[in-house]
Amino acid sequence: MKYSCFKYPSPLGILTVVFTKRGIHRITFSNNAKNNNISKDIYIRESDHLIYKKIFCELNKYFTGKLREFEVPVVLEGTKFQKSVWQELIKVPYGESMTYGEIAKAIGSPKAARAVGNANNKNKLPIIIPCHRIIGSSGNLTGYAGGLDRKKWLINHEKKYRKDVVYG
Repeated sequence: MKYSCFKYPSPLGILTVVFTKRGIHRITFSNNAKNNNISKDIYIRESDHLIYKKIFCELNKYFTGKLREFEVPVVLEGTKFQKSVWQELIKVPYGESMTYGEIAKAIGSPKAARAVGNANNKNKLPIIIPCHRIIGSSGNLTGYAGGLDRKKWLINHEKKYRKDVVYG
């Protein structure tokens, strides 16, 4: 399968977005300064142009606090268990958090908190599938493939733009 790819300049650094007309397949954070050349590695097939515009628009709206739920289609590639975890993550409301244990209970595997953490780690669609909203049972931020600084930023960003929060 041939993929399209573009680099998105987010407040968290450059995101590399890989997609087809079926949906987004992968988003990765660039941690290497020499990989932050936005014009490099951009390839958008003509058949994927419409979804490219939708992805780019939704990312813009998310990072400016104007989008709470992504509508762009996603292509989930993983085990049945991982997919069940990721589907549950999508249900965690914008600006809120849940624990790994709560997700495990929600998918009917109450003793699988560690496995939920492993599924989070395999999530290829950070931000879109909001694994950053999942925290440890103590309330502490734990593990995030993009780094804990990015996880903290995403949580604070969503709390800042939640409609039910009033800032004085």
